[in-house]
Amino acid sequence: MTDTAAPALQDDLAERILATRFADLSADAVHWAKIGILDTIAVTLAGSIEPVTRIVMESAGIDGANGPCLLLGGDRRASLLDSLLVNGTASHALDFDDVNRFIGGHPSVMTAPPAWALAEARSLSGQALIAAYVTGFETACRMGRAVHPHHYDKGWHPTATVGIFGTVAASAHAMGLDAARTATALAIAASQASGLKANFGTMTKPFHVGHTLRNGMLATLLAENGLSAGDDVFDHAQGYFRVFNGDGAFDATRALADWGAPWDVVATGPGLKQYPCCGSTHPAIDCLLELKAEHALTPDDVTDIQVLTNPLRLPHTNNPDPASGLEGKFSLHYVLARALMDGSVGLEHFEDAAVADTAPRPIMARVSAGAHPEMGPTSDNQFGAEVTLTLTDGRSLSSRIDNRVCRGPADPMSDDELWAKFTDCVGRVLPAERHRPLMDALMDLENAPDISALGELLTPPVGARTAAE
Repeated sequence: MTDTAAPALQDDLAERILATRFADLSADAVHWAKIGILDTIAVTLAGSIEPVTRIVMESAGIDGANGPCLLLGGDRRASLLDSLLVNGTASHALDFDDVNRFIGGHPSVMTAPPAWALAEARSLSGQALIAAYVTGFETACRMGRAVHPHHYDKGWHPTATVGIFGTVAASAHAMGLDAARTATALAIAASQASGLKANFGTMTKPFHVGHTLRNGMLATLLAENGLSAGDDVFDHAQGYFRVFNGDGAFDATRALADWGAPWDVVATGPGLKQYPCCGSTHPAIDCLLELKAEHALTPDDVTDIQVLTNPLRLPHTNNPDPASGLEGKFSLHYVLARALMDGSVGLEHFEDAAVADTAPRPIMARVSAGAHPEMGPTSDNQFGAEVTLTLTDGRSLSSRIDNRVCRGPADPMSDDELWAKFTDCVGRVLPAERHRPLMDALMDLENAPDISALGELLTPPVGARTAAE
């Protein structure tokens, strides 16, 4: 790695951000953009009724009485900035949103909400929304390449601290800013980036997303209106790279290399989650479910469960005694116990009462977690796991996945799997008769002349449970 950033990186980024056009996107890029946007809308609707969303709304004094942007999960509207604070928090409330290994976090919740909010507020088309999303996704993932994995290992929450640049990119593109103002917006955002992994497993983690989305949009609006900022915030001796990562722990050239060739939304894509918990636990869940199905195992058949994974996955998932639903999402011990007990890991397993249930505890006590010798921090196996079960009859069974960053272009969900997740999420706030029309509309975004017309499909009928309750 080099400790010298490319000259005027923010200017180079701005030029690339503004060069993206919908007409230049491949069919695959458009398809995966729609998948990422659809999944983000679904998980946001599901998260809209979570306590963290209500707390953020009430604490910020957001009553939803006026504004152009729908607060998803209800029928209220708010300003551009307030809607991002609330919808952004909701989008990450269940930790069910997509991931990408290059950002080391969740790219779509940092890029789809600002593009969608601006499309609502400024009556933009579906094509404008898709192009803004692809641009934001690319920016977040390219910036992630420049700082990952050291940035993540150091303790930053890159969804927020890296993703904010995706927010700015999507916003600037949708707003049609010029290059100078886009570069300024990136510079303002560098001072707005925040989020610590020490808050994983608490309500503050999803708040990181809402707070950072609001910050990123505010940075872009301030730049649009003439606020000044440094012209070398990435290159400076006390700039973003050196402050967040340190000398010798970043490579700024990776933020620009191979831009859009291919687009990250296609190459690695939005990795959709099948399970509503930390993506770092998913390979181990898949391994255990495979062994359970193949050998018809029950908890009584298993005396020991060993999981070895990439050491980057362990600090936030090696949690043998979770005390809440949120903590359960970051516990390999809990999710593997549920997988063995129930043959699935779903939304219902992360209610506080489910984690407090005594039934999984004896199984959790059989789980041990450690670093896999062939899955180092800089290896290709960033999201891998090997699960070994010792059975009561003395046999040992193992299953290994080298690298599965959830379900993206290389390993997509089937139509049935995608539909099952979508309906599970949106069914928390929308009646069944809305599910298919909404999914069809989202999968036909490129033909929507005005995104705001979709508001009716997203609004629950009177009397439905909403985020405001």
